[in-house]
Amino acid sequence: MQKPLSAEAIARVKATIPALAVHGPTITKVMYERMFRDEHIKILFNQANQGEGGKQVHALAGAILAYAQNIDNLGVLTPVVERIAQKHIGYDILPEHYPFVAKALLGAIGEVLGEAATEDILNAWGEAYWYLADILIAREKAIRDEINQLDGGWTGWRKFVVAKKVRESSIITSFILKPADGRAVMRHKPGQYLTFRFTAAEGLQMKRNYSISSAANGEYYRISVKREANGQGGSRYLHDVVNVGSELDATPPTGDFFLPDAPERPVVLLSGGVGLTPMVSMAETIVARHPKLETYFVHGTMNSQTHAMADHIKTLAEAHGRTSIATFYSEPGRGDAPGKTHDADGFITIDWLQRNTPLDRADLYLCGPTPFLRAFVNGLGRKGVPSERIHYEFFGPADDLQTPDEQG
Repeated sequence: MQKPLSAEAIARVKATIPALAVHGPTITKVMYERMFRDEHIKILFNQANQGEGGKQVHALAGAILAYAQNIDNLGVLTPVVERIAQKHIGYDILPEHYPFVAKALLGAIGEVLGEAATEDILNAWGEAYWYLADILIAREKAIRDEINQLDGGWTGWRKFVVAKKVRESSIITSFILKPADGRAVMRHKPGQYLTFRFTAAEGLQMKRNYSISSAANGEYYRISVKREANGQGGSRYLHDVVNVGSELDATPPTGDFFLPDAPERPVVLLSGGVGLTPMVSMAETIVARHPKLETYFVHGTMNSQTHAMADHIKTLAEAHGRTSIATFYSEPGRGDAPGKTHDADGFITIDWLQRNTPLDRADLYLCGPTPFLRAFVNGLGRKGVPSERIHYEFFGPADDLQTPDEQG
């Protein structure tokens, strides 16, 4: 059994809350700089998240502050711990990496706070860090053990061959991935993602998460990727460099966003743009395993040119018999018309959801770009939908989903 945090450590960590509120982003910026001096630690991280105006720096600062604020009531952080543990499995972060993070964090606190970072304060934060680290290490071991017990499960990186490349729309392409060793692959939970590593032409080492867009089958995975014109190379690499026969390294399916084995309520699968990918996995699974489940597939995209997998979803809905489809086009093209290519012009709204879906009793699964998620995750909550019925996937820093007034 894990030894509890000492009362002295709790008190001293809580005493640093005002300083963390002011200096948190500076501490985490210095912390990353210190960690990334070790190349073998630097390559563990998705470097795309380190840019973009320091989003990850601010996200980590927020997480450290939240830890300090709740250090005597850590139960409220359980969902965050699970999300971190799942990410660590994807990035293949191991117990031996944790000391490097500890050294960087404590060094950054000392550097930024100066004389205020007394030996007692640093010792308290060292104790607090390792208390949380031990929780994460234990949870990650449990996840890896569970994966290894599954048929086709693996740990670390495994090579996959692109068996097929399918253009789904003007901006989205699917990749059918089969294991290079010819053995089975573990059956993922519908909604989970794979993490890939590859080297772009300019030599940039990249790690990217992509949702699996197929139901579990034990033989292959499908990912469906949008070509991001202004992206940092991941999607462009897949679209422009990777072809049939190419090999990609991937860790096992992970993620805490998935359709449960036995859904208890109607489900609304709500997506924007390429956010439909985990929803397709869920829809295929519903058709195969949940013939009586009341399902609503609600999707928004620009127009018929960007609309991916439209015919596939219609076929699934017809086969299921209890799936309703509604599609919104925000920028209809020539020849696009409601009732012909889609159901409505404009954007999905919460008012529309209230009128056309069982919002008062359904589980909602959301995936889409940041503005889409920010609007619905926060808006649904304001409409009284309990947080336990709002499930979403988001690959960036979680605080990006807060509205400005919530960020303070």
